Amino acid sequence: MKEKKLLKKILAGSKNISFRDFVSLVQAFGFQQARTHGSHHIFQHASIQELINIQNVHGQVKPYQIKQFLELIEKYDLPIGEKK
Repeated sequence: MKEKKLLKKILAGSKNISFRDFVSLVQAFGFQQARTHGSHHIFQHASIQELINIQNVHGQVKPYQIKQFLELIEKYDLPIGEKK
């Protein structure tokens, strides 16, 4: 799924987001996976100190983790399209 389309789906209120698609979205905002600890996948961004923590639960992302990510990109006004 394209990242911008997925972002629109999330902003429309969808909570049924696949882990794989969400990882692509996180990376599209310039985050890179720093490490994995158990089921927790930790992502960091070069220009901010806060980390993103997401879990793969039966192929889905937890809704509260999606909310945390959205708050973070809004707080720092991060643009989509920085995927590396």
